[in-house]
Amino acid sequence: MPYTPFKRRDFFKYSGLGLTGIAAPGIFTACSPLTAGQKKIRERITEKVFTTTFIDTHEHLMNESERVNAGETIWEKANDWTYLFSHYFDSDMAVAGMYWKDHGKFYTTELSTAEKWKLIEPFWPYLKYTGYGQNLILSIRKLYGIDDLNAENISTLEGLYHDFITPGFYEKVIRQFSNIESCQVNLWPFLESEQPGLLLSDLHISGMLEDAGAESFSKKAGITVSNLANWHAVIDWWFDWYGKWSVSVKCATAYSRNIDFERVPAEKAEKIFLRKIKGETLPAEDKKMLEDHLFWYCVDKATAMGLPVKVHTGYYAGWNGMPLGRVAGNAAAACDLCKLSPETKFDFFHTCYPFYEDILAVAKQYQNAYMDMCWAWIINPVAAKDFLKKFIVTVPLNKIVTFGGDYMPVELVYGHSEIARRGIVLALSELVEEGWISPDAALEIADHIMHGNARKLFRLRKNMNSLKGLTGRS
Repeated sequence: MPYTPFKRRDFFKYSGLGLTGIAAPGIFTACSPLTAGQKKIRERITEKVFTTTFIDTHEHLMNESERVNAGETIWEKANDWTYLFSHYFDSDMAVAGMYWKDHGKFYTTELSTAEKWKLIEPFWPYLKYTGYGQNLILSIRKLYGIDDLNAENISTLEGLYHDFITPGFYEKVIRQFSNIESCQVNLWPFLESEQPGLLLSDLHISGMLEDAGAESFSKKAGITVSNLANWHAVIDWWFDWYGKWSVSVKCATAYSRNIDFERVPAEKAEKIFLRKIKGETLPAEDKKMLEDHLFWYCVDKATAMGLPVKVHTGYYAGWNGMPLGRVAGNAAAACDLCKLSPETKFDFFHTCYPFYEDILAVAKQYQNAYMDMCWAWIINPVAAKDFLKKFIVTVPLNKIVTFGGDYMPVELVYGHSEIARRGIVLALSELVEEGWISPDAALEIADHIMHGNARKLFRLRKNMNSLKGLTGRS
């Protein structure tokens, strides 16, 4: 189905606004009462932001048919209402104190709907105010018409969850409800999209570094790996085959190390690689050198093909496992990446939260450093709003893209887009009220940061033409 831009009348239809209504709680409130003039300006900015199309730069969505045809489980978790609670919100559940055995049971098929609700009910009053929790509530309210969850309506949610999953529901959530033109999907190592105009794909390179020599890559390439040159050939095959259908490459190795990749020559990496494929456990220093070499091999391939390189920075998904001291080094390492490959466009993810002032300085200093606010709006909505405000008055405006839902369940993309739009409204409104930009400038900025920059950075017009030949390839 071809993409049709959101129309003004759809904004009021789907956002629930009247022509003079208020877009969302918080947008028209402030520490000090707003004047009539300020309210009018916020109304203009709100209408602009909520009717402007997003380009979504990061999701983890499977193909729609996989959801429609799923049985009792999806990726080893129950295919029921708890699936909506299984990505990111599950972290808050654990951090709030849910027993591990209960946390595990919550996502199985062993318990009834009522039994599952009893497990989460004691924690629900504490969970629903976080970014993850508010996203969940906004999505449930929009998709199923349920304002809040309780023991009386949880069985209703279970029925509506299943009723909603029918052919076309991705398009409904992404375009009709969320006003998103297209999503860029990161699903290891590449999503062969059934809807290439809607779901575009990254080529995920982390496994090419961390699992060097793995059959999961070499078997599909049809190459037997006995030396480093063979592994280079495997990487070449993946880039030659999938690179032309990719919008970017993605590296998420920041979950296991800093992003301080040095240029290690092949002759130095060769001996380490041979030990690795023999099954030896590599010392940390050798493991880093091999990954460093392979990172730059992949990045140089991406750069030659004109593909931006997406790099995870900052906060970790999950719980009880983030080495904040190492994460603090991401921004400094990002500087070195930019210096080592000035021709590469690095798209640094997640505002490097909580070190967003540091990564802001990287974008200010380096021509090839771009900022990507995917996930940031639900990690800390207030910090994300502040980051955007500071970015606009610090860094050239073409260096940022402002939305990526970063979700596995497509249903939750809506709530995240709503939170992001609210944050953008507040950031632009506050800049106007503080005298940094004019109301007209705020309206112009919205187009750049919500879709214009992403279209240019990821060459979306070119990629849309290339993707026409993707469906059905293997």
